[in-house]
Formats: sequence, C-alpha cells, structure tokens
Amino acid sequence: MNPYSDPPGVDAWQPWTPAQLQERLEGASAPWYLVGGWALDIWHGYETRAHDDLEFCILEKDLDVFRNILAGYGIYTAHDGDVTYLANDEKPSPEIQQFWILETALARWRADLMTEPGDPDLWRYERDHSVQRQRSIMVEWSPDGIPYLNAAGVLLFKAKRCRAKDQLDFQNALPRLTPADRC
Repeated sequence: MNPYSDPPGVDAWQPWTPAQLQERLEGASAPWYLVGGWALDIWHGYETRAHDDLEFCILEKDLDVFRNILAGYGIYTAHDGDVTYLANDEKPSPEIQQFWILETALARWRADLMTEPGDPDLWRYERDHSVQRQRSIMVEWSPDGIPYLNAAGVLLFKAKRCRAKDQLDFQNALPRLTPADRC
C-alpha cells in the first residue's frame, strides 16, 4: 500500500547525518558507501558546507537487501524528475538507479539511495562502465567506520551538472587531490 497517494514535495528533506545512516545500516550484509558532498566532507575531516540531502550507494544486485533493512520507511524511485512510490513487492525498471527514502510519519525524505553496476571487488562508474577501479581504491573509511567514495570518484559524478555547490566542492577538494586523482 502506498503511504502517500501524493508524496511530499522534493524540498521536504530532513536528511539523516552520516552517523544516523550508519546506525540504520549497521550489520548490512552487503557493501554501501556515502557519495556526494557528505563523502567529500568526511574526506576533509570536517563539514565544509550545509547539506540538503544525504546520498549513499549500493550495488544494483543488493537493492533487496537494503529494502529489507529499510522496511520501515517508504521507498520511492526518483527518475527524470518523477518521484514514485515503489511497493514492497515491486521491482524497479532497469533504468531506475535512484531511490529516495521517506520517513512516512514525518513526511520527510531522509536519504537518497543510488545503485551502481559494480561487484564486491570492482567499482564501475554508472555513466560509463568502462571506467572502473578496484573497490578497495575507490571506497575509503572514516575513523568512525563510515564508508565513502573517494574524492576523485565524487568529483567525477559532480562534473556532470556542475551546480554552484559542485563547483564549491571541487574548489575545496582540488588543493588536496593527489596528482593521480587529478588525472
């Protein structure tokens, strides 16, 4: 059953913090990692700017594992500007790679879940599967044990849209990037 015939607006975000997400995903039997601005801020070691959302990524094949972990929340597909409820027994279309997590009692979006086509050992860039590296190189860990996509990977994703916050994230990260990551 759809908890909302019309989901809250796209601006109804009250995202979890990375630590709150980690707590909810504790004991997950499949890999996950933060992406986006929060991943960069964990890499920096401090919060460089305010965050409107919290994005994390999982392997496509593990979507059901995370749907079970987040069973108390509404799962919505987010694709081409449409946000649509995904029933528990419904499989998303193959082109769907983004899901918003709704805390229904508060009518607030809590996290933005994305899927990627890699496997437990190999990370693949969603937009071009020929761009791939060992997952152990692409995913780093915070001192608190939160996995996050490395800075070069985050900036690769952010380069597509290059919004003001993406440009700020790039400018903040550029001085710390290694020569290999700049390439």
